Amino acid sequence: MKHYDAIIVGGGPSGATAADDLARNGKNVLLLDKDGRIKPCGGAIPPRLVRDFEIPEELLCARIRSARMISPKGKSVDMPIENGYVGMVDREVFDEWLRNRAERSGATRIKGEFVELSRDANGRLEISYKCKTSGETESAACKLLIGADGARSKVLRQGLPKVKPAPSVFAYHEIIEAPQREAASEYEPTRCDVYYQGKLSPDFYAWVFPHGKTASVGVGTAKKGFSLRGAVARLRADGGMDNEKMVRHEGAPIPMKPIKKWDNGKDIIVTGDAAGVVAPASGEGIYYAMACGRMVAHAAFKTLETGDARQLATARKTFMKQHGKVFWVLGLLQFFWYGGDFRREQFVKMCEDKDVQRLTWESYMNKELVKREPMAHFRVFMKDLGHLLGFAKV
Repeated sequence: MKHYDAIIVGGGPSGATAADDLARNGKNVLLLDKDGRIKPCGGAIPPRLVRDFEIPEELLCARIRSARMISPKGKSVDMPIENGYVGMVDREVFDEWLRNRAERSGATRIKGEFVELSRDANGRLEISYKCKTSGETESAACKLLIGADGARSKVLRQGLPKVKPAPSVFAYHEIIEAPQREAASEYEPTRCDVYYQGKLSPDFYAWVFPHGKTASVGVGTAKKGFSLRGAVARLRADGGMDNEKMVRHEGAPIPMKPIKKWDNGKDIIVTGDAAGVVAPASGEGIYYAMACGRMVAHAAFKTLETGDARQLATARKTFMKQHGKVFWVLGLLQFFWYGGDFRREQFVKMCEDKDVQRLTWESYMNKELVKREPMAHFRVFMKDLGHLLGFAKV
């Protein structure tokens, strides 16, 4: 049986980032990942992610310069991005690049599926996994186990059985060949379209996100029984995209709230979707997953160096200190504005406001609430209150 300082289960952006950081710092790391697993995702990343994680420009398949918000009644509001952009990545390419980078940094990469964790007679952690190469169930031991295996994390369920998983919406998207402008006249390769319409999603939103030669067309909802495939088919048909070739499709649960506890206080910790770090309202997850992976790696490194397992808890504390307020604000936004088509009509109307647009994009690109311009925040608050109470005209 091979022994590692850390075993990371799951090679998405969070797990691959944690593996890369630990390997760069000299730790013996195993990255265990299901081969070919791609998460449904619009693929949007902010400039801060490109800077913080040294992402090469060639991984950006598109640069978005504006977003169009479409209301239940079909009213559209364009939100141009000033002094910046939203980068778009194809998760099939992006995630594999991150895994390869971790391997180049010294991590051992195995394609396989986690089965279960156990402990030997001395209490040391061991895991079993089904190796894709051999087809056999194999084992490995470690000092620390990091679960980066998604919203339905087996590591969380087995290693922290008393911790409740995050509530989720279920997302489904289809990657299609980029629509031809002659048929899809509303499609714009530098603009993201976001649909706040009950017919497409009763409690979340639908999207069309350009990816250069392809596009992501998807929808999310927490309502059981709602046809996600039917909603995407309707969105494609309404937008003149029903004849475009589908490259692939994916579906998966997307968590909407950080869970209460990430570690067992000893030798197991979760990160990324397993920790619930997807932003409410927007569903944005790539940046937060990678930031979380880096914080978990730092906490794991300190634990391995000092032998003090209390260091593991610093990962969640650091994440919530940096991003907890943003998650709280977005959670309120989702609660108040996604509750029905009447409120969503008001929400799209509010997006016409220039203060709303500027503060939204500055917060998105820098991943923090804009602290300057207090009067702009006050104006947004008063307008928001007016729309919420029905004083503003739709």
